[in-house]
Amino acid sequence: MPSVRLERLSFSHADAAPILDAVDLVFPTGWTALVGENGAGKTTLLELVAGLRAPDAGRILLEPERARVVLCRQAVDAPGPDVPALAARDDGEARRLRAALALDPEALARWTTLSPGERKRWQVGAALAAEPDVLLLDEPTNHADAEARALLAGALRRFRGAGVLVSHDRALLEALAARTVRLGRGAARAWALPYGAARAAWEAESRAAWDARAAAQEEGRRVERALADARRARDAADRARSGRRRDPKDSDGRTLGAKTRRAWAEDRLGADVRRLRAAADRAREDVPEAPPVAELGGSVFLGWERAPRPVLLALEADEVRAGEVPLLRDVHLRLGREDRVWLSGPNGAGKSTLLRALLAGAALPADRLLHLPQELPDGEGPRLLHELAGLEPAVRGRVLSLVAALGTDPARLLASAAPSPGEARKLFLAMGMGRHAWALVLDEPTNHLDLPTVERLEAALAAYPGALLLVTHDEALAARCTASRWRIASGRVDAA
Repeated sequence: MPSVRLERLSFSHADAAPILDAVDLVFPTGWTALVGENGAGKTTLLELVAGLRAPDAGRILLEPERARVVLCRQAVDAPGPDVPALAARDDGEARRLRAALALDPEALARWTTLSPGERKRWQVGAALAAEPDVLLLDEPTNHADAEARALLAGALRRFRGAGVLVSHDRALLEALAARTVRLGRGAARAWALPYGAARAAWEAESRAAWDARAAAQEEGRRVERALADARRARDAADRARSGRRRDPKDSDGRTLGAKTRRAWAEDRLGADVRRLRAAADRAREDVPEAPPVAELGGSVFLGWERAPRPVLLALEADEVRAGEVPLLRDVHLRLGREDRVWLSGPNGAGKSTLLRALLAGAALPADRLLHLPQELPDGEGPRLLHELAGLEPAVRGRVLSLVAALGTDPARLLASAAPSPGEARKLFLAMGMGRHAWALVLDEPTNHLDLPTVERLEAALAAYPGALLLVTHDEALAARCTASRWRIASGRVDAA
């Protein structure tokens, strides 16, 4: 049966900390979820298995030895030679794949106008058509709507080789992968569990580690207190001994006995000090290391003031157009100051167009409304850093607390001249929430974010007390962060 085995595998980029440090790992037949923070090495590991990079040390063993390995990258700019080959094939397997993924061969002539979700279906279909023993997928559902995700999951579920899946789509991970591998700090650890159960397991381990750390620290403090008491007792005994004078009427026997008893007591005090000093040293050594994890505290939103007006965004329109093309009709929408709304619909239905129409009529102060588009403009990261530097200290502190809660080290961000797309997105969101915006309008906020950051964003949005209008294909995110839904279908918006 197909499998991939890593033996003592090491890899690092030039002058950087190891991404993989003597890793032993097996990817057996079936799907394995590969998760970790941005920069943990997920894409690098896929490239190593695909033979596109050479390890610094160790080896990769394939079963069978000449196994066919196919890597499906995130980018869908160009179709690659396998895509037109799938479109041209007329055998039963090719027809089955095209039907399963709703692929129209004639659509390839207009590749540049296809949605990213349509391109990704072609890319995955071509990978499956190659009949690989090992299939490596890097974010296969990026930009895909619910229908496309269901088609992809159905096609991938039939794969019978060894599959490695990198995705921030939790529903896809749960649907496909029975095993989970977590990368981080040069190490890899595997759980024979789906992602949700594996995450619960490592979070329980983390809580236990913190509990052990707290208990060890408390024991250290107890021993230090006992050591201080013993030292005071010893010092008092030393002072008493130096101030004693022999009574001339004392008999030699009585004096000798008292001296002996005092010497024994003083020796015991000295032994206690030595014993407790050694115990204190051991207690300090026994405190386990636990990586710091920034948690979102309620203090970030302390002092947040509710919007004075009951309705923050509204749209009354007979028609909403994208340029000259009418997309929506009879639109009657209101976003109240405490509303939390999920705006859903297939790709191309007009979600982003509707957001722009709503925002065009907004009469809120600029710092009280945050609109996060699907893609930030070029140069937005440096501009945000400049704006951050000009904020009042209290506001800047809230923003940086949110940045940390979203998984980015504030010191590293402040030292950066040009944040990555993911870091810029986190800072953009933190700026709005940290300045206590009354409303957040977020268009696919999980773009460019890794799975741990998506989960942190989910926690931040759940804690945010203002109005939220959220466009996302992530049903888990929407379920936790919103309370009502606007659905776009057949040119209308159902706001029931």
